[in-house]
Amino acid sequence: MTVTDDAASTSHYERIGGASSVKAAVEVFYDRVLADPELAGYFDTVDMARQRRHLALMLAVVLGGPNEYAGRGLAEAHQPLGISEKHYALVGGHLTATLAGLGVPADVLAHVGSVLEQVRDQVVAGDGAGA
Repeated sequence: MTVTDDAASTSHYERIGGASSVKAAVEVFYDRVLADPELAGYFDTVDMARQRRHLALMLAVVLGGPNEYAGRGLAEAHQPLGISEKHYALVGGHLTATLAGLGVPADVLAHVGSVLEQVRDQVVAGDGAGA
């Protein structure tokens, strides 16, 4: 097996360090989001320990790790919140900055960005003003 084959068979999840790295990224990410006055209001009544677990499981799937996520679908969970394009972009920026700050490789960041773009319509509400 060549080095290229090894790299191709290693998931993004494994490359960044697996569950412990994803969990650490989620902690930093939500600390950033909750400190952002434009976004914090979305989480006023949210059980953040549960929310952090959900995102860690979802991010693991996005990165090619184990699929243990059993929560609601993206649209079901997010559409009632009235999330605006602006707030979606802010959250995506916080996620990307968190991962970059933790040394996640550029190709993994690009993959996450691609997934964020793919699910945008499931999360953003029409003209939702948001929190």
